[in-house]
Amino acid sequence: MSYRADKIMSLSGGELDKKTTKGLQNLFNRILKSGMHGLGFSPYEEGQEPGNQLSEKQIRRRMKIIKPYTKWIRSFSCTDGNELIPVIAKEYGIKTLVGAWLGDDDEINKKEIAGLKKLAKEGSVDIAAVGNEVMYRGDLTENELLNFIYDVKNEVTNVPVGYVDAYYEFTQRPKITEACDVILANCYPYWEGCSIEYSLIYMKDMYNQAVKAANGKKVIVTETGWPSQGEGLQGALPSFENAIKYFINTQHWSKTDEIELFYFSSFDESWKVGAEGDVGAYWGLWDKYEKPKFHRKPLLFDAAGLKP
Repeated sequence: MSYRADKIMSLSGGELDKKTTKGLQNLFNRILKSGMHGLGFSPYEEGQEPGNQLSEKQIRRRMKIIKPYTKWIRSFSCTDGNELIPVIAKEYGIKTLVGAWLGDDDEINKKEIAGLKKLAKEGSVDIAAVGNEVMYRGDLTENELLNFIYDVKNEVTNVPVGYVDAYYEFTQRPKITEACDVILANCYPYWEGCSIEYSLIYMKDMYNQAVKAANGKKVIVTETGWPSQGEGLQGALPSFENAIKYFINTQHWSKTDEIELFYFSSFDESWKVGAEGDVGAYWGLWDKYEKPKFHRKPLLFDAAGLKP
């Protein structure tokens, strides 16, 4: 076997530590322009949060921004205007992974499931996701969730039906794995305190655990990302450069190994600080004002205010 430099890729990603910030930005821009498999759609403007009514205008504006860069979008709810997201995405030629948000409110759950069924029957859904991290949060029992999954499967027969949760839940809950047509796994090295240097190795291990649990079913990475600001978690440090590095490495892996992956997320959303702390507001590829985050140098703050 002979040496092939073009076939060598470190398990930890490319040699990004040697690149300047400008070099990282240039590589980020090239990869973004080449297109992603999928992107989590962030619909909430500044001052909004889940439960607020979304307008068609704001969804169309944000969909237009991301359209050149992704083949798929993922939505998270089928109520409060979120049901417009897959309809508008289809108009733009984007495929849809549509989620019904399930929690501990039975009436809301019923509305979400009804909305998902309606969208699927109308042809606005390419993959149906019944719930997101419900087991992780403990909002429902396993049997309650299974009832929702089978209820949707009984009526939605034209597209794959699955459930989204952390990758390890599919190992621990074989009944849920069995119920799913496709395994929809969230994989975040950041939230397990992994440093950026080993994040791609860690990510691959997360994915492979889901693959093993799936027993031959397709596995899709439904969320992964890295925050650009905020307080760190053990060895995982948010930063402008680390967010770029993680995006570059995961997109390269997705394309090289043909991994179907949805990056999280499209836009920064301030409401997420309530659940995640200060890092919650900084997961987007675009900022909360819908401006590209990584096309320019980051801004710094001092006692006198904002300065470039």
